[in-house]
Amino acid sequence: MKQKAQFSATFLFLAVLFTVCLITSNLLATKVFAIGAKIALPCAVLVFPISYILNDCFTEVYGYRKARLVIWLAFAMNFLVVMFGQIAVWLPAAGFWKGGEHFNFVFGMAPRVVFASLFAFLAGSTLNSLVLSKMKVASGGRRFGWRAIVSSICGELCDSAIFMPIAFWGTPLKTLAWMMLVQVSFKVLYEIAVLPLTAVFVKRLKTSEGIDVYDEGISYNPFKIKDLS
Repeated sequence: MKQKAQFSATFLFLAVLFTVCLITSNLLATKVFAIGAKIALPCAVLVFPISYILNDCFTEVYGYRKARLVIWLAFAMNFLVVMFGQIAVWLPAAGFWKGGEHFNFVFGMAPRVVFASLFAFLAGSTLNSLVLSKMKVASGGRRFGWRAIVSSICGELCDSAIFMPIAFWGTPLKTLAWMMLVQVSFKVLYEIAVLPLTAVFVKRLKTSEGIDVYDEGISYNPFKIKDLS
């Protein structure tokens, strides 16, 4: 008889944290902050890179298949928040309530932005996990730092390449390219800055969980979310 997949309390905690980071980043994206006179970034960049760091941890320790499951779960929960937020925007406001404009600004995202955000995350996170997984097998598990950086660059580029053109349709190509470069660079530098902590955490996680998965002979089909054995 085939055994059911087992999940540790640590894995569940990290999966919840991953989902919360994704949802939080979408809410924070409604505010843009400035660095100097020429650089403007959504506040989502403060949180969103953490989801890629956690994605690296999932893939490195638990393997691509469990990382894929967490990505889809986060995608579904984010969609749920967006859906209920949109319903709340559509509901008629009470006459005495004066916060409608601000509430709608945060939760009333344009459909194309929602689409861009959801599918950019799904594609970027999956690519990040896939690249890290394949590089781990090819390198025999060595050079985690290098693999984490390369996979993050691939994932972030994919994410931005999908999100930016859809969300900012009509923006001049030169401006769009600059926005993509700035966001990807900031996120990757963020991950590089905390890489020493990530590496220590991954090492201790492998020890405490007693697991270090190598994804040999598995299917990398992103839609096989039930393939955990």
